[in-house]
Amino acid sequence: MSENIHKSHNVSKLMYHFVLPAKYRRVVIDEEVEKTIKDTCLEIAKRYPIHFIEIGTDKDHVHFLIQSVPTYSPTKIVTIVKGITAREVFAKCPQVKKKLWGGEFWSDGYYVATVSEHGNEEVISNYVRNQGDEYRKMYRGKQVEGHYVIGDYI
Repeated sequence: MSENIHKSHNVSKLMYHFVLPAKYRRVVIDEEVEKTIKDTCLEIAKRYPIHFIEIGTDKDHVHFLIQSVPTYSPTKIVTIVKGITAREVFAKCPQVKKKLWGGEFWSDGYYVATVSEHGNEEVISNYVRNQGDEYRKMYRGKQVEGHYVIGDYI
């Protein structure tokens, strides 16, 4: 469950649903790649005001339910997530780079939708779960005293 993010001069509750497809829509996301993406995202959350509420895969793409602050646009969030996760996947899973002919991990495009308080993250989570053939939830954030903490590995 998301909570308001309190900063010095504002309070916000901005949530986004992102879908990032692998380059060429290739099926390159196996358990090792999933673990690398999940671990990398948890490290991103420690360094940036980007909170991963849920991360899930469906063969050739990854779904993210992310909460952030107003100073981070959806494009900035995607740029950070794509850049860092791709670098880590190629470093830790060299077989993926061979499958993608040495190119990029993520495709250039992505899908983003905002999630409102009234269309809460549980509704989006159910929507994501029912979209693809083999959706697997990799991570669900755990909340303690209004903040997401690292935990609840699925």
